[in-house]
Amino acid sequence: MFKKSLAAAVSLVLTTSVFAMDARYEDRSGNLTADLPQNEAEWVNPSTLIFAYTPVEDPSVYASVWSEFLEHMEEKTGKSVRFFPVQNNAAQIEAMRSGRLHIAGFNTGSTPLAVNCSGFVPFTIMAGEDGSFGYEMEIITHPDSGIDSVEDLKGKNLAFTSQTSNSGFKAPSAILKAEYDLEPERDFNPAFSGAHDNSIIGVAHKDYDAAAIANSVLTRMLDREVVKASDIKNIYTSQTFPTTAYGVAHNLHPELQEKIKDAFFSFDWKGTKLEEEFTRNGESQFIPITYQEHWAVIRTIDEANDVSYACR
Repeated sequence: MFKKSLAAAVSLVLTTSVFAMDARYEDRSGNLTADLPQNEAEWVNPSTLIFAYTPVEDPSVYASVWSEFLEHMEEKTGKSVRFFPVQNNAAQIEAMRSGRLHIAGFNTGSTPLAVNCSGFVPFTIMAGEDGSFGYEMEIITHPDSGIDSVEDLKGKNLAFTSQTSNSGFKAPSAILKAEYDLEPERDFNPAFSGAHDNSIIGVAHKDYDAAAIANSVLTRMLDREVVKASDIKNIYTSQTFPTTAYGVAHNLHPELQEKIKDAFFSFDWKGTKLEEEFTRNGESQFIPITYQEHWAVIRTIDEANDVSYACR
């Protein structure tokens, strides 16, 4: 369950045709994700599995955070597992689309594009002990900006992360337009930092007047003392959204897919680097999810923004 209700946000009924899947994939089951190819010759069973976590400012930090989990996955799958540091969402999506990436954590906003253009099949998400999960989009500023409310963003510069990010672009764009009649270029100057931690550091250092970010990232950065709470001021907090989706490439051998799923659900977080990093957000386990159900609100936001999942 979500930390907060999403019912109020889901006001549009989406059809599968709005977000058409790339022609190279088939959704025979109707669950909005790519099915395993019918031709067994197309099933992939590599000797080395490649895992990538959503882009961050310093991938080396997360290579260490995920190291024990990947060792556990090696034991469960009998395969070598390598951490692949990605620099941006587009590179991560292209890596899976081209067959160079087998297991991944895609951020909230890029998950629909990964599903439709790369054959990504999400099946799990991090959650707390009680099964709750999710994060909020916050618009933050620094104490000396002269910004005390969303309306004060007029004439200021506002940092987004990337156009595929939910909390870093799509959700704030829809909210600013619908609730405050604020649009980029016309009412404020948009900038793109490339990552949530870049935006947060940029605000703390006064490079940006304000930024739209995921508060789960901010929480971890405050805990690690990368930035100080006194350098950040919140002016808006959204409803709760699902966080990073973890899953596999659709064409992995079905037996291998089951072993990978088992690795996620059998991992003991206690005393690990993963626990140390993500308990900052109250997360302590992986729980099952479905893209069809849990990403409905994100598809609604995308439709409100006239987003097309066009695959180049």
